[in-house]
Amino acid sequence: MITNHNPSRTIVGIVKGPGESGSEYVFITTDPQPSRIGEFVYYELSDRPKEGVNSDRGNAHEVLGKITGCRLIEHLPDRMFADYELNTSAVASLIGFTCESPELYEMTVEVIGEFHPVFGFNNLRRLPLPGAKVYLAENELLQRVLNKKKPEEVGAAHIGSLLLREEGAVPITLDVKELVSTHVAILAGTGSGKSYTAGVLVEELLLPKNRAAVLIFDPHGEYHTLTQIRGHDAFRGNDGYQPQVRCISPEEIKIRVSSLEFYDILTLLPPMSDRQQAILKKAYDQVRSTYKQLYWGIQDLINTVYSVDQVENEEGNIKQGSSADALAWKLEKMQRSPYFHSHEHLSLQTLFVPGQVTILQMNEIPLEEQQVIATAILRQANHARINTHKGHVSQGHEQYLPYPVFILIEEAHRFAPAHEPSQCKQVLRTILSEGRKFGVGVGLITQRPGKLDSDVLSQCMSQFILRIVNPVDQESLKHGVEAAGRDLLKELPALSKGQVIIAGACVNTPVLCRVRQRLTTHGGDTLDAPSVWQSYFDKYKQLDRKMTMAKPAPRSKPYTIGRRSLE
Repeated sequence: MITNHNPSRTIVGIVKGPGESGSEYVFITTDPQPSRIGEFVYYELSDRPKEGVNSDRGNAHEVLGKITGCRLIEHLPDRMFADYELNTSAVASLIGFTCESPELYEMTVEVIGEFHPVFGFNNLRRLPLPGAKVYLAENELLQRVLNKKKPEEVGAAHIGSLLLREEGAVPITLDVKELVSTHVAILAGTGSGKSYTAGVLVEELLLPKNRAAVLIFDPHGEYHTLTQIRGHDAFRGNDGYQPQVRCISPEEIKIRVSSLEFYDILTLLPPMSDRQQAILKKAYDQVRSTYKQLYWGIQDLINTVYSVDQVENEEGNIKQGSSADALAWKLEKMQRSPYFHSHEHLSLQTLFVPGQVTILQMNEIPLEEQQVIATAILRQANHARINTHKGHVSQGHEQYLPYPVFILIEEAHRFAPAHEPSQCKQVLRTILSEGRKFGVGVGLITQRPGKLDSDVLSQCMSQFILRIVNPVDQESLKHGVEAAGRDLLKELPALSKGQVIIAGACVNTPVLCRVRQRLTTHGGDTLDAPSVWQSYFDKYKQLDRKMTMAKPAPRSKPYTIGRRSLE
């Protein structure tokens, strides 16, 4: 490593020439430690000076690049490394190596470009000439060119720091506007920290610099610890702002039946014949036409099923069809559900409030009902934003939603499966393609990106990718997540817990990030099974079990004194 005369810059090598592709170059170094794979370096390009200007160089352009490969090209004979008692440094000096290290390394760099504050990175299409110096990118430079926002700026989300530098040296700050408007996907294997990362993101959205309206679909009950935000000093604003957290338990979830579409109802019912479907569809259309803007319930649908399922016999008499009873039995199953009602309903004004995160706990709800609940809420939120944006509704209307919203969906492959039909998947496709115009942002979290619908995944323009080992999931990312780059996706199996690749619209270029520590407690920790097993044999717990399982004492036999019986 050679140190330049300018103490703020460090030369890590000298350019040898172009690489295999038109956007690569290679440089030579004797010390690969400061120029690790994934590290940022730059070279300088100079414009030719104008005539009459007394200068040996024009304006210097700092062209940033990322190291993508390392190859040892010169070293001592292999036989020397086979003898572990041999002092290789001493032998190297005896045979004429006067430099500190006899090894030479060829480093490959993928050019990112020169950073422009308005247009982002611009590839100048001019590779460095052989002999040009390659500099290690300074922390100040990286903080300026990697991030679209400063950490404390309005609309910023400080998610962590650059992985290959000291912790906190280069903060990674995301652009919340791009993040929530172009949608985000958080992809990771089990235990890699996806829920932890999502918790950090929610914390940033609730800080005084953002004050977002956030809804979380929580199938596992992992986000209840966000209630610690209430009264937390870090979230208090100078103007008295304090974010709110609302946890909605499964018992509190109520969806109005009249807000459901035909295929939502079909999802909740047992399989049925084509004739039954046709009768149910006719009854559904008739109920919608009859009640229009009024509320109606399952009993109204059952009554209409009986009225439409009528057939004419040979004598011309009208009699009841054979499908009505079967349909009524199936609809009664839905009627017994505690989540679907004729009048009760979770209002959008309850779910979405600026400066509030609403956690919809769905951990006790069957999968089919989870899908329909999510479908109904997503559809209503999208319609409300469209109607409000276009001025079709005013304050006081239940469809009035005058601010953008962000919806985070945990276990997204349940709601938008890759190879199965799903109403929720259709709604998500609509929101992901059109939501940017109307202020409906979506975040998808999954541990199985291979099982998530590819059309849904490809429309998430910002990606958080943590450790993924499954080859099928890795392959799906190559086709569904283009912004991350193939060189970074190769790092997926080697990432540790809490290390994440961030790519897409929320940053200027893909980066490896170390996620910051949460301000609230993580609620998705793995159960410590050995500790639970050990506690089973605690003497106090054994005594409690004996007391709980003990049978009532037997009744004592009566005895008599004289003619009197005593017990």
